[in-house]
Amino acid sequence: MLLSGTDNHIAGLGQMAETLGLHPNIWQGKVGYEGYLNYQVAALPEILQDAGYFTTMSGKWHLGMAPNQIPVKRGFDDSFSLLPGAGNHYAYEMSVSFLPPVYVRNAEYIGYKTLKDFYSTDYFATQLIESLKSNAMNSRKPFFAYLPFTAPHWPLQAPADLIAKYKGVYDSGPSALRKTRLENQRKLGLLPSNTFLPSDGNEDHEWNELTPEEQAFSAKTMEIYAAMVERVDVAIGRVVDYLKESEQFENTFILFMSDNGAEGVTLEGIPTSTTSQPGEYFNNSYENIGNKDSFIAYGPQWALAATAPSRMFKGYITEGGIRCPAIVHYPKLHSPLKISDEFTTVMDILPTILELANISHPGTMFRNRTVVTPRGKSWVPYLLNSDEHKHIHNEYDFTGWELFGQRAIRRGNYKAILVPNESNTAKWELYDLSQDKGELINLAHERKDVLKELIEAWFAYELETGVIIAEDAWAIRFSSDMVSFKNLQYLSAPFRKRRPHDEI
Repeated sequence: MLLSGTDNHIAGLGQMAETLGLHPNIWQGKVGYEGYLNYQVAALPEILQDAGYFTTMSGKWHLGMAPNQIPVKRGFDDSFSLLPGAGNHYAYEMSVSFLPPVYVRNAEYIGYKTLKDFYSTDYFATQLIESLKSNAMNSRKPFFAYLPFTAPHWPLQAPADLIAKYKGVYDSGPSALRKTRLENQRKLGLLPSNTFLPSDGNEDHEWNELTPEEQAFSAKTMEIYAAMVERVDVAIGRVVDYLKESEQFENTFILFMSDNGAEGVTLEGIPTSTTSQPGEYFNNSYENIGNKDSFIAYGPQWALAATAPSRMFKGYITEGGIRCPAIVHYPKLHSPLKISDEFTTVMDILPTILELANISHPGTMFRNRTVVTPRGKSWVPYLLNSDEHKHIHNEYDFTGWELFGQRAIRRGNYKAILVPNESNTAKWELYDLSQDKGELINLAHERKDVLKELIEAWFAYELETGVIIAEDAWAIRFSSDMVSFKNLQYLSAPFRKRRPHDEI
């Protein structure tokens, strides 16, 4: 959606590649479910490349692993990429192959053992800066740069000195953190005073049931996470410093955003080291977590704290899974806006960048192939004059989501959701997000007229985008324990055989 400007069910990622591999009987061979950024979209770097831009990226790709699917084949002049959706942040692999680090530099697969002094956040930023320097010294073209960090995605790993800075910060537990963050957002004017938290079902009970050792371990996972976030902040600062030093900062449109809500998986299916197999798997002892040979996540309770006041977290189509912060900086816009609550989607980024660059989308033909036009809308009119252009999407526009069998449709401030249950009795729910950010008050019976219109909009969305709903939506549901050693080994098996330095 980010690089295509259209819906993920059109662009080839109707479900994540990992999910497609586990359920081939449902989606295999279906258009829009290829498991990679398909060729019925004109990718943003391809369009900019043809318009004379130098296009570069450094970081996570997760849009295809095969030779014809990697960044160099989708419009990037220069690229250094981790192809899977996650990886060890130190490019470290255990003796039992697990989520192997598959990197490419342009058209060449890179042996991860050749990456010296590697920590993902630092390395990705350095590679991007060097690429920008090379462009400035040689071609001096206008540039498009894409820096998708893998951090702070699991496994949680960070330099020990940074982790130590956050010692004790999270000792009160996730429920206390949720309440503190909500109160801080109220004080800053980011939320109305009457905003409430969705119940996490346990409140403080689950934390109080833990032993002191278990609480300490859980708190340390968040200390590691905080260290990872700080390192990302430092890395972004390095890129900004370079732009200022090279006198490009004032002429560069900068967008920073997250790609989903907080991660709530447990990783309990990941094996750790044992006395009978020392060092074969991961050492998740309290003393060792955060190091290169550990493999942990912080779990669902901390994820709920991170998304407060929204409901649930990554993997769900409730606001906690899909509502993300974004920061935009571009002095030439002279925008009066400081903070905006306006609804927008990731599909809007491509048309926004093209309008800022004064480049037209190619339409339905591009590089001798038929492509779709963007579903997204440019932010530029709204950013320039939000008094005249009060909304990015008008009152008739609708936006849909489908993930793991869950369905959602939004028009204006109203959002309808359908979350499958085991008994197959789930019903559509309706929420007014202008009054109910936590999706707590179901208006399905109160506003049947609105719900009816939204359900009709859902079927229009389904038809327009080619959504394929699994017959048993509960069977493909998201769960916090869905990431397992067996599943990840199965999904990564085809790529372990790739030889370092294979030309593509």
